[in-house]
Amino acid sequence: MLVALVFAGTASADPASDKDRIDQELAEAEATLEGATDAAREAGVALAAVEAKLPGAQDRVNTTRGLVAAARILADVAASDADVARADYDKAVDDYAAAVAQVQGARDELGDLVTLSYQGAGLMLINGVINASDPFEAAERMYYVERLADRQRTAIDQVVRHRQDARNAENTADVARQSAQDAEIAAGEALEAAQVEADEAELAETELNELLETQTNALQIAEAEKEESLTRYEDIKAESERITKALQDAADNSGGGNNSNAGSGDGTLLMPVAGWKSSDFGDRYDPYYQVWQLHAGVDFAADGGTPIYAAEAGEVVYSGWNGGYGNYTCIYHGGRLSTCYAHQTSISVSYGQWVERGQRIGTVGTTGASTGNHLHFEVRLDGNPVQPLEWLPGCLC
Repeated sequence: MLVALVFAGTASADPASDKDRIDQELAEAEATLEGATDAAREAGVALAAVEAKLPGAQDRVNTTRGLVAAARILADVAASDADVARADYDKAVDDYAAAVAQVQGARDELGDLVTLSYQGAGLMLINGVINASDPFEAAERMYYVERLADRQRTAIDQVVRHRQDARNAENTADVARQSAQDAEIAAGEALEAAQVEADEAELAETELNELLETQTNALQIAEAEKEESLTRYEDIKAESERITKALQDAADNSGGGNNSNAGSGDGTLLMPVAGWKSSDFGDRYDPYYQVWQLHAGVDFAADGGTPIYAAEAGEVVYSGWNGGYGNYTCIYHGGRLSTCYAHQTSISVSYGQWVERGQRIGTVGTTGASTGNHLHFEVRLDGNPVQPLEWLPGCLC
C-alpha cells in the first residue's frame, strides 16, 4: 500500500523502473549542477580579478590628470618665457637697426674728414704751424692739428665699436628667437604627451568599468543558473530518496532486501585511462582557483590524446562543455551509480548513447579549469561524489 501511495503520481507502475529513471535524471542534474557551480566560481574569480585592477586604474587616472595639470602650468610658463624671448628679439632687432644707423653715421663722419683732408685743410694747418710767427701761434696751430687727429681716431673707433655692437645685437636676436621657438615646442610636446597618457588612462578605466559590469552580469546569470540547477537537483534527489525508501519499505514488508548493484568493492570498475595518480579525492588546495575545496574525484596524469575508456557499461547522460570541467562526459550505470570524466581534449560519445565497459569515450586533455594534461575521474552514488579508489583495481601503476 505504501508503494502504491508513493508512486500514485508517476507514469510507471513499476517502482524499480521509476527508481532507475529518477537516478538517471539525478545523475544528469548533478552534472548540470557541477557545471553551473564551476561557471559561477569562474565568474566570481573573473569579477574579483577585475575588481582588483580597478583601484590601480583609478590611481593611474588621478596621477595622469595631475600630470596634465602640471604640464599645463609648465606650458603657461613656457608661453610666458616665449613672450619674453620674442620681446627680447624685437628689442635686439631695434638695437641692431640702431647700431647699423650709428655705423652709417660714423662712416659718414669719417667720410667728411677724409673729404676735408682731401681738400687740403689738414695740410694747410700743418703749413700754418710751420710758418707761425711766434711760439704761441705755433702752439695754437699745433693744438688744432692734434684735435683733428683725435677726431679722426675717434671716428675710426666709433666705426669699429658700432660694427661690433651691430654684430652682437644680431647674435642676441638669433639666440632670443631660438629660445622662443624652443620654449614653445617644449611646452607643446610636454602638454601633448601628458594629455595622451591621461586619455589612455581614462580609456583603460572606462574599459575596465565596462568589463566590471559585464563580469558582474555574468556572475549574476551564473548564480541564477546555479540556483535553478540546485533547485532541480534537490527536487530530483528528494524524489529519489522517497522512491528508495518506498522500495526499502516494500522489501522489508515482503521479507526481502534491496538488491542494488551499486555496492562498492575493489575492482568493480575498469581503470579508465593508462596513467598514474597525480591527485587524490578529498579536500585540497585547488591550484587553478587557488582556494581550499573538495576535490570530488581522482586525477590521473597522462599524455594529451591518451584514450579514455568507460569504467562500466551505461548510458551517456552528459556529453559536452561543462565550465571548469572542460569537455565532460557522465555515464549512468544504473543502481544509483554514475561515473564522470573531465578535461578531455575530445569526446567520442554523445548524449543518450549506450556505451559498453571498456569502450573508448574520449581522449585526455587539459580543457576547463586545468593546469596540465590529465583525466579527472569521478564516481557518484545518488549524485554524490565518493572515493573512486574504492571502486578501482588496487594497482594503479
